[in-house]
Order: sequence, then structure tokens, then C-alpha cells
Amino acid sequence: MKKKRPALRFSGFDNDWEQRKLGDVADKVIEKNADLTVQETFTNSAEFGVVSQRDFFDHDITNVNNIGGYYVVKNEDFVYNPRISVTAPVGPVNRNKLGRDGVISPLYTVFRTHDIDTTYLDWFFKSGYWHSFMYFNGDSGARSDRFSIKDSVFFEMPIPMPTLKEQRKIGAWMDSLDHLITLHRCECKKLICIKKSMLENMFPQKGEKIPRIRFSGFTDDWEQRKLGEVLQTLPFENFIKTPEQDGEYEIIQQGNEPILGFAKGMPCTDYRDVVIFGDHTMSLYKPHQPFFIATDGVRIIKGKQKMDGFYLMAMLERYRPQSEGYKRYYSILTNTECFFTENWTEQQQIGIYFRQLDHLITLHQRKLEKLQNIKKAMLEKMFV
Repeated sequence: MKKKRPALRFSGFDNDWEQRKLGDVADKVIEKNADLTVQETFTNSAEFGVVSQRDFFDHDITNVNNIGGYYVVKNEDFVYNPRISVTAPVGPVNRNKLGRDGVISPLYTVFRTHDIDTTYLDWFFKSGYWHSFMYFNGDSGARSDRFSIKDSVFFEMPIPMPTLKEQRKIGAWMDSLDHLITLHRCECKKLICIKKSMLENMFPQKGEKIPRIRFSGFTDDWEQRKLGEVLQTLPFENFIKTPEQDGEYEIIQQGNEPILGFAKGMPCTDYRDVVIFGDHTMSLYKPHQPFFIATDGVRIIKGKQKMDGFYLMAMLERYRPQSEGYKRYYSILTNTECFFTENWTEQQQIGIYFRQLDHLITLHQRKLEKLQNIKKAMLEKMFV
């Protein structure tokens, strides 16, 4: 019997891990819904796990007349879906954590475990350790979107087996980490929704002259103009650069990754009140230091009159055009009707508010990314 140890392990555990076959700790479910006692149909999604078909598709695909031949899936049963995807290259295996029974198509493989912690096994199937076995023993078959492997071979899959106590420790720790990731993801979504709402309400609505949400002390009407009447672009030819070794100043490009690299030389020093607009992508970036740009597709925008840079950033986010595919958007942007305040103090307060909100969103996104990287590392190192 083959014995191994994982690269990363909780203190207090030093025994070798055993290796069993999946068939040693699980049995294939062959119970059919012949008497139609179970009415709810499940599906197994690579992204969402075992879910109600009604929730996943927003309606029932099956009905009571065609589920008699479906397998019964009890709570804590596992389901293998042979449909492959980018996130599930050999198809996903997920556990029924809905707390109720359902039925599922016979195209899926259902199995019920014994003598193993189900949470631990659930996390094992979220790792990539079992993929090599699948690749070696199965194939994509006649249909490129489905993986093909015989049931008898599938249940020969090797499963690493620490003690039950260690299994529970691993499962509980990974569950806690996943819960923390969910909390940060929800917080990010909440903050992004708040920002969207504030962008809509801290600028006047169509037909109105003042914003619905406003800092106290300001009562003047806002001006309505086309963006091209209040904005200008700075000459860019002297600031186009390619990355250099030991470069000092940022080279800004359009898109989701704004920093292409760094370069030496004489950068654009007018960075405080400008925003970088991607003419093809409509990306927006607020520079915080002198900079260069990567191409002529990057527009350096500032107000024709004195305008706070962070307020300008918020205004451009508020009035950014809808995407219409690959084209130049600056001309569309300049023809867009906008509302703006000429009050410098009000501009500053709005700019500070959105700068702080963006900072908070970035902090949560970085924390989320860090936790996701920890989770990825744990799945790579906590199994053998």
C-alpha cells in the first residue's frame, strides 16, 4: 500500500497518508426514482456545484413524466458531471449540500461515501490531483464537450487517506477559508453597487439641475453641457515611450492593465488634474505621478477650466459611453451630454469621496485576491 505525506500539513499530524481506491470508500448510486417520490431535479454546475435545476435554468427542464429513470441524489451524495469546461477540464465532482434529496439525469455518475469525511473528499475534488488519473484512463469521446470514462475505471481512482481526524481538520479549515473569501467577494460587490448608485445620484438626473445626493452647504444649480465643451486633450506625441530597464516613470496603456512598464526621460508632469482615457477600450486611469503613455490610442484629458482630477475621474465614469465594439470612443464621449459643477470646493469633496471609495474597493479586491491565492496554494499542497 502506497504511503505519502503532503507538502503542507497542520501541526500534530505526522503519520503517513494511505492511498485507497474511490470504490473502497464510495458506492455508485443505482437507485432510480421509479415511484416518483422525489420531484425536484438537480444539476451539477462546475461553478455553482449541485443546485436545483429550477434555480440554475430559471425554469424546470424536466417534468414528472420523464424523471422516473433519474438517479436519486440524497444529501451528502457526490455527483460527477462529464461535461468539461475551462474550470473543470475533466468534468466537476460536487457534493449535494442542499440539505434535501433530488433526482439527476443518468448521464451523471452519483456515488455515496462511507469511511471518509465528506467535506475532506469534497475539497479533494476541488484540487487537481485526480485529473491526471482521468486523463490517463479516459478521453473526451465522440463529443468534445464531454469526458468519457467507464464507471468501473472511475471507481479505481486513487484517493489519499489521512486519519479521519486530519481529514476533518483539512475540511473545516478549507470551509472557513472559503467562507472568508465569500464574505470579501460579497463586500466587493456591495461596494461596487454603492459606487454605481452614488455615481447616478451625485450627478443630476436628466431634466434636473441638482444632484439627488449632495454634500451640505452647496445649493447652486449644475451646468449642462456636452463633455467636449468642458474637456480638452493634452498633446501626447512627446510622451510616447516603450519600457526601459531601470525606468523611473509609469508608461500608461489602455485596458484593464494600465501600467505597461517604466521609462526614463521627460514625462508629462501635468498629472494632478488629468485622467487617461483609452480611446478603443474606454478604460480610465487616474495617474498619481508624472507619466508616459504607450500609444496614440491613449488620450490625456483635463478640464478646459480648473477642474479637480478626481472629480473629473468620477464624471467620466458617470458619462462613459456604452461599448459598441472596437472603435474610437473619444468623439462619442465628447458629444455626450453631462452635468457638472463649477464649484471647486464641491468638486474636491466629490473627488475625495470617490477616491476613498475606490481605495476601499481596491483593498477588498486585493484581500480577496490574496485569499484566493492562499486557497489555490492550499489545494496544491495539502493533498498528495
